[in-house]
Amino acid sequence: MIEVVSAERCIACDKCVLACPTNVFDTGADGVPVIARQDDCQTCFMCEAYCPVDALFVAPTTHPAAPEGLDEAELAADGRLGSYRAHIGWGRGRTPGARLAVGPELPGAARMVAPSVREPEPAATTTPATPATPATTTSTTAPAQAGAARKAPTP
Repeated sequence: MIEVVSAERCIACDKCVLACPTNVFDTGADGVPVIARQDDCQTCFMCEAYCPVDALFVAPTTHPAAPEGLDEAELAADGRLGSYRAHIGWGRGRTPGARLAVGPELPGAARMVAPSVREPEPAATTTPATPATPATTTSTTAPAQAGAARKAPTP
């Protein structure tokens, strides 16, 4: 269940408000979302996943964690504030979840990783340009000419 919206970290982008399928948030007067309908939270973690600055904490329970709320400073200190994004591999400098999966390394998997995570590719070599040779063209509107353009095989 949603427990914390950090006003200190929040950039008022409203991504959490838009991502929430149950309309838990209202936008506050200062632009920072407020938890308006906590009981409607279905603990789907979508708000925390979409928050680009890790300003949210969703507790993995379906009821409020504590009547007085959770301490934001304590959540930040122990790394739980916004930690869901790290677990699913979203955000800069994080390893995509599929890269952490158990199994063999797939051929070409490095090409599927985001450019910021990718290893540098070898420099491409260029070949000098060669003059183009005229190609025989055929016309679909003149079948007789198309047949004439073909040479008969030599015996």
